[in-house]
Amino acid sequence: MTTLEQPLVKAVGAKAAKKLAALDLETAGDLLRHYPRRYAQRGELTDLDSLAEGEYVTVMAEVEKVQGRRITRKPGYLLEVTVTDGSGRLTLTFFGKGAHVPERELPPGTRGLFAGKVSFYRAGRGIKRQLVHPEYKAIAGGDSADAAREFAEELIPVYPAGKGLTSWQIADCVRVVLDTADLGADPLPEQLRKGHRLIGLSDAYRGIHRPQDMAEAGRARKRLKWDEAFVLQVALAQRRRAAAELAATPRPPAGAGLLAEFDAMLPFELTEGQRAVGEEIAADLVRTHPMHRLLQGDVGAGKTVVGLRAMLQVVDAGGQAALLAPTEVLAQQHHRSIVAMLGPLAQAGRLGGSEHGTRVALLTGSQGAKARREGLLDAASGAAGIVVGTHALLQEHVQFADLGLVVIDEQHRFGVEQRDALREKATGGRPHVLVMTATPIPRTVAMTVYGDLDTSALTQLPAGRSPIATHVVPAGNRAYWDRAWERIREEAGQGRQAYVVCPRIGDEPAGDVTAGDDDEDEGAEEDESARRPPLAVLDVAPKLTEGPLHGLRVAVLHGRMHSDDKDTVMRRFAAAELDVLVATTVIEVGVDVPNSTVMVVMDADRFGVSQLHQLRGRVGRGRHPGLCLLVTDAVEESKARERLDAVASTLDGFELSRLDLEQRREGDVLGESQSGRRSSLRLLTLLQDEEIIKAARAEASELVAADPELRDHPGLAAELAALVDEERAEYLEKT
Repeated sequence: MTTLEQPLVKAVGAKAAKKLAALDLETAGDLLRHYPRRYAQRGELTDLDSLAEGEYVTVMAEVEKVQGRRITRKPGYLLEVTVTDGSGRLTLTFFGKGAHVPERELPPGTRGLFAGKVSFYRAGRGIKRQLVHPEYKAIAGGDSADAAREFAEELIPVYPAGKGLTSWQIADCVRVVLDTADLGADPLPEQLRKGHRLIGLSDAYRGIHRPQDMAEAGRARKRLKWDEAFVLQVALAQRRRAAAELAATPRPPAGAGLLAEFDAMLPFELTEGQRAVGEEIAADLVRTHPMHRLLQGDVGAGKTVVGLRAMLQVVDAGGQAALLAPTEVLAQQHHRSIVAMLGPLAQAGRLGGSEHGTRVALLTGSQGAKARREGLLDAASGAAGIVVGTHALLQEHVQFADLGLVVIDEQHRFGVEQRDALREKATGGRPHVLVMTATPIPRTVAMTVYGDLDTSALTQLPAGRSPIATHVVPAGNRAYWDRAWERIREEAGQGRQAYVVCPRIGDEPAGDVTAGDDDEDEGAEEDESARRPPLAVLDVAPKLTEGPLHGLRVAVLHGRMHSDDKDTVMRRFAAAELDVLVATTVIEVGVDVPNSTVMVVMDADRFGVSQLHQLRGRVGRGRHPGLCLLVTDAVEESKARERLDAVASTLDGFELSRLDLEQRREGDVLGESQSGRRSSLRLLTLLQDEEIIKAARAEASELVAADPELRDHPGLAAELAALVDEERAEYLEKT
């Protein structure tokens, strides 16, 4: 028998195992969880016109024409086999002496499976698709005993394959493992299977790899989706339980103090949502175990005020709060805005400071020595109740007197190790943790990626926010192009300001940076090889000042500028001493200049949906309406243009977050990097399977409450151990 942990070399042989390893398939369990992408049915041919250049495909088609001829250059013989689906055509190209074999085996009328890498070539005035030296398997007519035996099922599984490894070769290996597999105890409890009408694990594997019909394949997919959802939710339920057992110092609200004075001097009314979320956080801070809460909200929903009120509650209770920001620009912005909002409450021990006041320290990597020493001393002595900083807060020599709350802004930009380093600076138990994100998260993502956190959402915008109109501007349309710069001049003439955002800085090789200097590109087109380099700040700014924006006060801002220079530019812009800021995505989040009303995003198709929504949120923050212009050279029929049109059609960040997830790989929801790795979710989709995820979360919470160590569920414990390997276990321990 073959166990799921058994290396494939023992099950299928060294040669096949080596090929499968290229697909990251190392064990029998890996192979059984390498599910078919789709199923081919006899008589159902593949849509050949839908094949994309560069992808490895397995298609079912019928041979239409076979044409071989001798050629003068090596290798001396060329065979072209034209296959069709009835409308589209694909050329199979073979060279050399070996071409005589397919010439004999693929006469016109033969139906078969053909596998290879799609390439395009020019033929006359048109473009044709071809597979060069493809693998093939004739399956029609019943003449081949091998074909009759190997494809006896009504449905033929088509697997994700790769170079030198065809779908049917994978099917052969799956068949060997499936026929000898010892699956062990079923990870899903019997009561759960009965309650949700799920088939057994053995039936599920056979049903997905060798289904008799689509109904059987559907039952198998449902069951295996449950496996993925349930095991993940059990891991997260164990995390929540473990967190609840950790000790933390309670930070109860004070009757009179910083928070009460701050609320009394607020020049605006908190929204109903801000009050409700504030009460949730205040209650969490009173508990004897650490708060782990995710606060999400759309652009401009007022998360900063909610976070500040939580920090003030902790300071009133004798503790300190640290606010960790991903960039120096954002850290400086937070420091300025918190000091401004607190007024005399931020000037403890200084002339004009409140008797209940504290200090707000700033720590960044490029601060001057004097400012840095002052910030370090204020943090270590406790004089600064609030410490704002970047990664500089994580350094060993940064100490706190009594760190009670860690607020992480835009947490997706921080690695696990970085977050853990700050949390370890607390003494006398774990600090409370508030994670904030201005990128709305679909509900199912919150239940998986952030499933160990309590979640709060701000959906109501504060009064006074102005509407933002968004338009897509075709770069090739001269009239639209000129009008974009005229609008900036018009706004500047009214005393208002504008941003121009570019994907690149300009002092790096063109291929090094796209979509900004602080983020990776979330949604740009996959193949940039044939395109011009992305536009750069250092190239665009002088062209604007010498051309359409001549006479306006223009400055640049990007992540490679010295901290003091960045701070100077932002202060000048905030003080309306500049008309236009040409920047990278360094201004994507947190930057709040209410007088800014226009944003022009250059090469907008090189940015992701969430990035564009965040960028757009920098305008319309005051009493004047905002305008966002997305400049692109993407053609109207392209996916990139569809993405931009979607952003232009709505201001609802939650709706756009679903679109963003649909267009991006979901990644490994337990992995540290969230990218570049094979996903632990092979069948489960976070958007389409919401009901399964909700039900699995409820079942997992109930099971872990009754059996935290899974002693009565050995099959589930084994599956959890396989999913949460040593690396991921460390990740879960530190998140």
